[in-house]
Amino acid sequence: MSTDLVDIAETLSAEVLLDRVLAGPGRRACITCSFQAEDMVVLHMLRQHRPDIPVLFLDTGYHSPDTYTYRDRMAASWNLNLLNVIPNITVADQEAAFGILHQTDPGRCCHLRKVEPLMAALKEFELWFTGLRRDQSPTRKNLKKFERHRLPEGKVLDKVNPLADWNSSQVWDYMVRNAIESLPLYAQGYASIGCEPCTAIPLIAADVRSGRWGGRKLEFGIHTFSKRED
Repeated sequence: MSTDLVDIAETLSAEVLLDRVLAGPGRRACITCSFQAEDMVVLHMLRQHRPDIPVLFLDTGYHSPDTYTYRDRMAASWNLNLLNVIPNITVADQEAAFGILHQTDPGRCCHLRKVEPLMAALKEFELWFTGLRRDQSPTRKNLKKFERHRLPEGKVLDKVNPLADWNSSQVWDYMVRNAIESLPLYAQGYASIGCEPCTAIPLIAADVRSGRWGGRKLEFGIHTFSKRED
């Protein structure tokens, strides 16, 4: 990745940043997608360049029926190259071995069902696109639009967060302008949607992630276990 692009990334709009990132020689790219609104916006933009970009969905086995139904509907409608990233251990085997980890140790549950599988899957790619935004959580306030990350096993890849400086209104304006169907759970009052047992309507209206994990934590780990190389 050219140094000049790293230097100017913060000055570029989301669309222009994607144009610049994807303009060079073809690099193996993917997007991690939970099918929340932010991810759908970035995916919609990416499909203008690479309709067949791999879409990595962390299939923990704990998502709500609404999420699975919406995922499958959008995958069919948009003809997505959907890759369901599966943990090494089934839900039944995990619960038999360790109990209900999402109740007793949600960090370990996330590590087993999200972090480990994704870190393994990302080794196949050179570009990693996300829908992360700075205003989503205090833990994301220093997020950059363009970051270089080292995975736990040493693989280095470029992580692109085109919506880093967007707010929620911009996300939803884009969804409406482009007639993108949204996950039905939003209409019920949910704002940050993950696994069903660990997702609730926000406890604090101003903090969209306060409904995750009963307010006990803010991140599930996939964006903290890779090390940003400044």
